[in-house]
Amino acid sequence: MPSLLEFQSAMRAQLLDNSSPATTATLAAALTPADLISIYRNTSRIALINALRLNYPAVQQLVGEDFFAVAADIFITSDPPRTAWLDLYGMAFPEFLEGFAPAASLRYLPDVGRLERAVSRALHAADRETVTPAQLASIDPLAAGGLCFTPHPSVSLLSSDYPVDAIWRAVLARDDAAIAAIDLTTGPISLLIERKAGNIEVTRVDERRRRFAEALFAGHPLTAALELVAHAEAPAWLAAHLAAGHFIRFATTQAPHTPASLGNQ
Repeated sequence: MPSLLEFQSAMRAQLLDNSSPATTATLAAALTPADLISIYRNTSRIALINALRLNYPAVQQLVGEDFFAVAADIFITSDPPRTAWLDLYGMAFPEFLEGFAPAASLRYLPDVGRLERAVSRALHAADRETVTPAQLASIDPLAAGGLCFTPHPSVSLLSSDYPVDAIWRAVLARDDAAIAAIDLTTGPISLLIERKAGNIEVTRVDERRRRFAEALFAGHPLTAALELVAHAEAPAWLAAHLAAGHFIRFATTQAPHTPASLGNQ
């Protein structure tokens, strides 16, 4: 067996691409198959933890690097990646945090994670052609109530009992004064997350606008969404969604609907 110094020198040479048959032989003599697997396991774990850090930066800052690393390591064991593309790895991490006993005192933490998940999805969603008001001009007015829309993959809604948008912004800005000023009792809130010109926007919406958007994003007919909120400004809300490019497809349907039950679906 080579000495520790010989092993370290051989490893340094290999890492710097300055190896030789002698250093290769030294490493082969020093490392067992179990050692090689352990190195690969540690390297892969570090890569996955770093992927989670990139996807949930505010969560990490809220709990600290060491706590996050432990939680992430446990999560990786229970939910390993199923693809080599790690930009969206950890979609179930907020739900994991919800059941993670050491984080139970941070009641808002899972929803901060859900907001970061929505932001990641918006950031990485594919560009798609969007529905324009001009495309709807040819729709028979009698059939307009049956319009159903498919939302853009970068657009989503999030509701929380806590002001997670304020927490998220203050934590990422490292604004201690803003963090100290946050009142956790100001919820519940509803958020619209979208990508505009390459930037991610997180906007608060009131309850009626959230319910209207939720119905449309779920593919319910326009008539059902309008009846659900029963608000004179709802047509203007639809126009705003179209102008913002929130839909990528539309279709018409005459299927029966039950607006009163939409909020329970």
